[in-house]
Amino acid sequence: MESELKDMNSNPPSSKEERPLLKSESDVTAAIEELDKKFAPYARTDLYGTMGLGPFPAAEKVKLAVAMVTLVPVRFVLAMSILVLYYLVCRVFTLFSSPYRGAEEEEEEGGGVVQEDYAHMGGWRRTVIVGSGRFLSRVLLFVFGFYWIPESCPDPETTSSSEEDDKEEPERPGVIVSNHVSYLDILYHMSASFPSFVAKRSVGKLPLVGLISKCLGCVYVQREAKSPDFKGVSGTVNERVREAHRNKSAPTIMLFPEGTTTNGDYLLTFKTGAFLAGTPVLPVILKYPYERFSVAWDTISGARHVLFLLCQFVNHLEVIRLPVYYPSQEEKDNPKLYASNVRRLMASEGNMILSDLGLGDKRIYHATLNGNLSQLRVFHQKEE
Repeated sequence: MESELKDMNSNPPSSKEERPLLKSESDVTAAIEELDKKFAPYARTDLYGTMGLGPFPAAEKVKLAVAMVTLVPVRFVLAMSILVLYYLVCRVFTLFSSPYRGAEEEEEEGGGVVQEDYAHMGGWRRTVIVGSGRFLSRVLLFVFGFYWIPESCPDPETTSSSEEDDKEEPERPGVIVSNHVSYLDILYHMSASFPSFVAKRSVGKLPLVGLISKCLGCVYVQREAKSPDFKGVSGTVNERVREAHRNKSAPTIMLFPEGTTTNGDYLLTFKTGAFLAGTPVLPVILKYPYERFSVAWDTISGARHVLFLLCQFVNHLEVIRLPVYYPSQEEKDNPKLYASNVRRLMASEGNMILSDLGLGDKRIYHATLNGNLSQLRVFHQKEE
């Protein structure tokens, strides 16, 4: 998300149609409103305005000022303390243990997928790592203002798939699928089920977070391999999904099939990676109600988002956990159909709007929006 915002200036729209000549401040404002309508899944509609830049009401400025000298320092110290504490837990309980390697690492120029984790480690040490990880993730959410997180489970009879009724013994889901709204989604899923995620290879090398990601069992992605013999991202994920489906002791994998974040009101087209194996999936819907600041990590810089998040005394998260979705034979044979049906079910149960926009559209929106805001700043400077 942050890299997408950094690309705004380097990738401006080239056509006059995408970036028309705006002669006045009202023209710019009208253009931004049109953009927000066209790219509605990525538009911010909270009190803090486009990109969190305001304008802010006087009362909100006072609240922010007070929070910055009271809430923010306390929450920051507590959050860092929890992160360091869990890092120490992971460090101690992985001592003298070799990480599991699912595939041989390729040379740096080859790129691809690298698997190196402690999630396949069994015994009491794994139990401590998972238990403490779930507990501390929930504590961290509490520190961020998510004091209570209501969860609901719809009636299985109204949401179950056609194949479920024919099964004598329920199958274990191979993957958890969820809509993607914020980096906070990861914290919730860590507290709920401590699954593995797909992450950039660089994450595994970060201080503190790197070891934690290995304990989660993250699948590290660098870039698509150049070697024709390398199985690539989808192959590795598919293998992990099948493993989790067959083996109860294997780490569960968690995927965001939209491939990017939205403002939470929309559901984008699903990628098929989570559905290629044809195993049952567990759909989870995350909703973040708000009155002032939306915690959706979309069309706002990372630093500004974290600051406003810490300034808000109470944040809200609601979770809808759907029953395990068992695919029909037709869905197993057609991953696109499988993904589409799960997406429609989640949209219906979560009261979300289906959208066909994707990551490319988001980048166009960000670049055009940044250009319009630059013009708006020029007009303001002229007025001053």
